[in-house]
Amino acid sequence: MGNLLRLLSRDHETEGNVEDLFVDFENAEPTEVEREVYLEVKELLEEARIIIHSIRDYKGATAEIREAISNPTIQELQRVALDAIDIKKLYSFYSFSQRLVEVVPHLLKVLCSANMTPTDHLRTQQALVKAFAELLDFVLSFDDLKMSKPSIQNDLSYYRRTKSRNRIIGENNGGKGDGGGPDSPESGREAPFNLPDDVANIMSLFYAHATPMLHILSDITSKFVVNNHDIDYLSVTVILSTMAKVCVKMIENKEFYERFDRKEETVFFILRVMVGVIILYDHVHPSGVFTKSSPIDIKECIRVLKDQPTSESLLNALRYTTRHLNDPQTSKTIRALLS
Repeated sequence: MGNLLRLLSRDHETEGNVEDLFVDFENAEPTEVEREVYLEVKELLEEARIIIHSIRDYKGATAEIREAISNPTIQELQRVALDAIDIKKLYSFYSFSQRLVEVVPHLLKVLCSANMTPTDHLRTQQALVKAFAELLDFVLSFDDLKMSKPSIQNDLSYYRRTKSRNRIIGENNGGKGDGGGPDSPESGREAPFNLPDDVANIMSLFYAHATPMLHILSDITSKFVVNNHDIDYLSVTVILSTMAKVCVKMIENKEFYERFDRKEETVFFILRVMVGVIILYDHVHPSGVFTKSSPIDIKECIRVLKDQPTSESLLNALRYTTRHLNDPQTSKTIRALLS
């Protein structure tokens, strides 16, 4: 482990010059070499946009569950509460996370291959870099929305408890259900979307994380390094740190700014990508992003964020979703900047 950490501490030695590196986050189109993976990721991103709209519109069943819990003997209120839970939608969010598990390694394999330096990857595979940036933007957006909706975990918890109770009642009644429960044939109602217990349990673990999509992406990235012996760990960490530096330079460079078609929108997107790669780096690198040896100048990144009027949510993401901020090795200066 000591040798690995020493190796990782030299990330900055292999990144190349990024001063003049402009990534076209607005209009990059795939080359023939990128096309196959790009189309796969593009399909995933189209699903991601639907998922974002879906979680944004998720209303939850807080009031119905409160009524049901307050009146545990009134079966009709239990039915109303269970019907109010959009368990199919909650399952779709979890199911999408498993699509990330399938697709992201294909993207990482191309972006982190050893046949080019990280800087060359960013120069010549801009459509894939843009796609990766959009995935990071999705992850931040989804987790931000999830944290604002505590009803998601409450709904799933009530659903699991109720289904378990109904199953036990059904077993005690010789398999005839509870005499008119939510899934009972006697109710004369169409059976709702039925979630198997093992899937509900896995979903509960997924939603237990404050940032479930980030947890999945971090896990994917870490496993990718372990499972692909032809990919150097440095290739992964350096592509992340180089992307962070490119984002900083693109925001600071006035000539680059003039090349943006949607100036303010693109700047905010680049800021989100910068924060995304910082957080991901902090989750997958053993020492994290806040050490003195980190190739990411976290102080400069924080300064760039603070110079933007709409960056408070991104500063909060660094405060609350990084893994190593409160490590003893993190300087008081950095903690003060994020306090």
